[in-house]
Amino acid sequence: MRLFHSFWLNIVLSLFIFSVVLHAQNDYSYSYLPKTVYSNQLFPVTVVGKTDDTPQFIFDSTSQYRPLFNDPLIVKNGNESFYTFYFKAEETNVLIPQLFIHSSNNEFSLAAHKIPISKLKPDRFFSGVLATKLKIQGYQVSNYDTKNHIVTLMLEALEANLEDMHLNHVYEYGIENIKREYAKVKAEFYVVLPREQKELKFSYFNTISKHFETLNIPVKVVNASVTTQSDLNPKVDAFKRLKLYALVFFSLFFLIMFIWKRDFFYLVLGTVSIITLLTFYIPHKKICVKQGSPLYILPTETSTIGTRIDKQLNMMLLSTRGEYNKVEYKKGIIGWIKNEDLCKN
Repeated sequence: MRLFHSFWLNIVLSLFIFSVVLHAQNDYSYSYLPKTVYSNQLFPVTVVGKTDDTPQFIFDSTSQYRPLFNDPLIVKNGNESFYTFYFKAEETNVLIPQLFIHSSNNEFSLAAHKIPISKLKPDRFFSGVLATKLKIQGYQVSNYDTKNHIVTLMLEALEANLEDMHLNHVYEYGIENIKREYAKVKAEFYVVLPREQKELKFSYFNTISKHFETLNIPVKVVNASVTTQSDLNPKVDAFKRLKLYALVFFSLFFLIMFIWKRDFFYLVLGTVSIITLLTFYIPHKKICVKQGSPLYILPTETSTIGTRIDKQLNMMLLSTRGEYNKVEYKKGIIGWIKNEDLCKN
């Protein structure tokens, strides 16, 4: 009889433990795992939970394969929470490590998953970038030297490996100032092209449509100006001529009205217009730059040096940004000088 009771007690305990484990396993699960990825692709892995806890996620520390961010991107929808981690594929098959989840109620894990790598046949313009979306926020074309232009692109992308961007058969290129926030990434890409080249063309692979998308940028220097309001090159105002004509017109109009009406109000307006007009002809401030100072392409800590100043020079100051000063070194050659490279006297 005692043996009979022990048997049923073991059965009940086993069923209870099984139900607890089953319930725990149902608390969290993978809601999205890609079936296949491409080499260097940045991709999401999402865990869904049905609890109100704030769980702690820890991937197996013995694995060399880690997410880009330790903390997941959290999106709540009703009584469910979605926790998204971002990984970057390598050359070989991806192995998502075992995931340990600690909550207030349970401690359990999700098994490791292997994701195979698919081969990609790049087109001739492929830049090495894979993304769900890539757009050019703005671009600048400037003179680099007597034989080349420099094109700077302000890029914004989703789930993209912008750090791997490259172009074939170009003199020089580089990626700088990369800022990543989960799926969203921004960066500045520059490329040096011969002056006779009139177009910059490159493609990226859209991981949603599974097609290459080609982007075309005209390479044309228009007074070294910038095509957006990004303040990378504020030397020339696109509306300067229109403003000039307008100020001349208003100055003459107010002076004629003063002579005709003998009203000093028009004289005041005319004087203000003339003073504003004169500001167009006030020369830019000049700064002294040391010999051998680096001329940076962009006003960032990681910027590439475009050239070096061959001798001590007084240069026109176009604008400032933090510790950087924008100058025109030679005709059409514009760059940034650090404060530490200015003459002391």
